[in-house]
Amino acid sequence: MDAKKKQGRYDRIYTQLEKLMSTCDNPESRMNTIVAVLHHKMDYFFWTGFYFLNDGKLQVKMYQGPVACMQLAKDTGVCWEGINTKAPVLVKNVEEFPGHIACDGRSKSEVVLPLFNPQNELLGVLDVDSDKLN
Repeated sequence: MDAKKKQGRYDRIYTQLEKLMSTCDNPESRMNTIVAVLHHKMDYFFWTGFYFLNDGKLQVKMYQGPVACMQLAKDTGVCWEGINTKAPVLVKNVEEFPGHIACDGRSKSEVVLPLFNPQNELLGVLDVDSDKLN
């Protein structure tokens, strides 16, 4: 898919999610909807989900795709990189990321976005794995 088509798809998904989010204020319902839309609209996402901090542990919450790692080893992998830096992490090739956690061997690239509450406290991450590089 060329860059223009990809951007068009992102824009349509954003618009769809914006409309859906306006219909419900329940955080878990919203997260489940975000995961479902992203997972089913982006054919190269094979795992899409949220990991949340719980007593210093990073644990899976809602997701779609193959069975997930339920808890991620502290300070290891792409998700913890997003937690520790409090910044988005884009990994074009997971084989080149030191300490990558391979919950599923099909993972080739990964994007992690940290999540903050309205008080700017770090809650967890949105994690997306692709079976394609870049």
